[in-house]
Order: sequence, then structure tokens, then C-alpha cells
Amino acid sequence: MLVEEGRPVDGVVLLAHGKVNKVGSGLYGDRAVLGVLADGDYFGDVEVVEGVEEWDYSVVAVTSGVLLSLSRGDFEAVVAGSDGLREHVRRFVEGGHLPQNRYGESAIEVASGHVGEPELPGTFVDYEVAPREYELSVAQTVLRVHSRVADLYNDPMDQVEQQLRLTIEALRERQEDELVNNREFGLLHNADFRQRIHTRSGPPTPDDLDELVSRRRKTQVLLAHPRTIAAFGRECNSRGVYPDNVTLDGTAVRAWRGIPLLPCNKIPISKAGTSSIIAMRMGEDNQGVVGLHQTGIPDEYQPSLSVRFMGISERAVISYLVSAYYSAAVLVPDALGVLENIEIGR
Repeated sequence: MLVEEGRPVDGVVLLAHGKVNKVGSGLYGDRAVLGVLADGDYFGDVEVVEGVEEWDYSVVAVTSGVLLSLSRGDFEAVVAGSDGLREHVRRFVEGGHLPQNRYGESAIEVASGHVGEPELPGTFVDYEVAPREYELSVAQTVLRVHSRVADLYNDPMDQVEQQLRLTIEALRERQEDELVNNREFGLLHNADFRQRIHTRSGPPTPDDLDELVSRRRKTQVLLAHPRTIAAFGRECNSRGVYPDNVTLDGTAVRAWRGIPLLPCNKIPISKAGTSSIIAMRMGEDNQGVVGLHQTGIPDEYQPSLSVRFMGISERAVISYLVSAYYSAAVLVPDALGVLENIEIGR
């Protein structure tokens, strides 16, 4: 028991490593899990800033871990010694009493259910003053082919064409890895903090996937490492649950709640045996995740991929510069979600 309901609030707690449950009283007095917190999560910030005296929930450790705590007295001393921090806290407290939506933006005031001719509310809508710009990333390599190979060994197969095909496949593999893992635009690093959830018990259970899917409308695809999919299959077998299959591009694939569960070996598995599952809504019309590329580039061989002749060296080696440009954008926060810290070895 890290924090007990009804006890005095003594500070802010940051969970550096480990997993805890927030537990509170249900409607009829029974205990209910209000949320699962793991690496990087925190609690007590609102209570300390707004002057709440007692915890209205308990926090219970599920695993061993490391906590960092800041007492209320130390927090107040730090705030008192910094004008900028004091002003920031003041704006935070005042903003909490203004009408806001669940994203912290100013609420759009709307009148409904009225009769007669009352005065209608006016409103201003929040918007991004400086929206994020996405610069296309690039994967490049130089393909070198000896002129003798290009001249003599092009029948029955064009050797230059085949070597170029293998080079492009390697670039596309790197592109897929970057779209998942790049810290600037990769899916794992660009999911909104409120769209990141943790497993309740460790392995990926049907309950965990249900919670992941419920965070957004029209989830179109789930991505997971093949070993994670196998771990999910074991959990389903232990419960007597059998996932259905759907047909995708003429191939039967495993699905959950009718959503394809596709293998992606670019999603990493940590040394501790943990991984993640990505849930996405895709397409501009759906306000989902979209891929970015540029067509019409010079010497374009495929969309957003160019092959440029660089010349022939004095050793009769022909060189081609092969470049692929790509990026990805999450149009709205709930288009992308991640189930984190999945233990696949249990």
C-alpha cells in the first residue's frame, strides 16, 4: 500500500519503474480499480496544487518498482522561490475552473433544450497557432554494379534490375522500421499520453485489448510483434476464447472484435521480454494516421522513391543513388493508441 484512501496528502509521486493500481470505492461500497499506472506515470499533482487534504483513492503496488516523491512542503518551497513557476501554478489552478473539454481546450459553449428567445452564448474555438511541421525523412544508399555485370549477365534476368529490386526492398524495410520506432514521427513515440494504457496483469489478455480498442472510434488495425500475438493466443486459450479471422487482401488473418491483428516484427521486444500493441484508425477522411510522401520527384522510380545515375568510375563501376522519402502524421490524438509493457514470457 503506497497511498491509503482518507490519509493526508503528503506530496507528488512519480513512478520511475514498476506498476501500481489506483483503487477506490465503487458505487455500492465495493473496491474498484480506477486505473493502472506504470513507468513514467504520476499522481498527487492535482491534490497538492489545489490544496486537497486527503487522498480520495488508494494506490497499491502490483510489482516491485522505484518511486520518486516530492513532499508538499518541498513543493511549496520550490514554488515560492520561482516567480515563473508560481505564475504557471496560478494559471493551472485558474484554468481548472474554466469550462474545458477533455483535452484541456476551452469548451465550445452551446445552448440546447431552451424555449422562447433566450440570449445565446458566444464562443471562441481553440486552434493551433503554430501547428507542427513534418519534414520528410529519407533512407538512402548507393548501389554499385560493375559494367561487366550489366553488359553480360542480363539474360534471362536483368541483373541490374534485380539488384535494384533487392536494394529497394531493404530501403522499404528500413522505412517500415522508422515509421514505427523513429523518435520524431514513429508511431510508438507519437501516441498521445492519454492513449497509452498498460496491461492489468502483465500478459496481453482479451480484457486489455478491449480497453485498447474502446479508446477510439473505428479502430481499423492492430499491430503487434508475432511473439506478442502468440502470447495473446495463449491467454485466449486459457480462457476458452477463440479469436475470429477476417479476410484482408484475400488472406485470412487473425482478428479481435473484427479488427485485423497484423504481425509487425519492427515493434521491439525489450531485454525484459516486454513489447507493445499499436491500435490505429487510418486515413485523412477518418481523421486518423496518414503516411506522408512526395510524388513527382526527379528520377522517380516508385512513388516518393528515386533512382539517380551517378556515373561510372575509372574502375568501370556504375553507381546509382537510391533514395526513399517518407513520414507519418497522427491527425487527432485518439487516432493512435498503444498498449504498453506487455509481458510476453508469462
